[in-house]
Amino acid sequence: MRTTPRIGLPKGRLSDQAIGLLARAGIRAETENGSRRLTFPDSSGRFEFVSLKPIDIPVYVGSGALDAGIVGSDVVREVGADVLEPLDLRIGLCRMVLAAPAGRSLAFDDHVRIATKYPRTAERHFRSKQSHVEIVRLEGSVEIAPLLGLADAIVDLVETGQTLRENGLVVLEDVEKVSAKLIVNRTAMKTRAAALNSLIAELDAVIYANP
Repeated sequence: MRTTPRIGLPKGRLSDQAIGLLARAGIRAETENGSRRLTFPDSSGRFEFVSLKPIDIPVYVGSGALDAGIVGSDVVREVGADVLEPLDLRIGLCRMVLAAPAGRSLAFDDHVRIATKYPRTAERHFRSKQSHVEIVRLEGSVEIAPLLGLADAIVDLVETGQTLRENGLVVLEDVEKVSAKLIVNRTAMKTRAAALNSLIAELDAVIYANP
């Protein structure tokens, strides 16, 4: 039976921040530059890490294939996995926003098309406002959708806003704030309580040392 907790780390924009945060907590993931290995230990052998696309991490954690994972709250909300969220990691900070071409107003009593990588989140947002929209799901860059006439506006993540400005888009409203979370499988929180509680405490100590 496996005894070492298995933890998902996100590929992409959060990867370096997550590995850096773990290192600050004294947990050094033994990654190898240029390696195609998807699993690797930390230097002490306490944990095994698995490198995955962010969208898959809540699925693996929710199913129990992973004990825990680091992933953005945007992904957790979109996937809707049944997981614990014991810690906000205060990295990967950004906003999910509704944006449209500058000078264009949206009349939600008409037919409005919204392009997004986050269809479930967008649907919840507009349903809460009693606004009826058509969601156009995209996997790549959504900023181009209004310019090509595919959509009237977009729902997407914004850090600096530079990409929006370069494509002639302006923020109309915030949908939600986004940050990385430590998520944990409910059963693993009981069966591997000592190791996971230690991980939570060590991360908490460095995240909130200087509030």
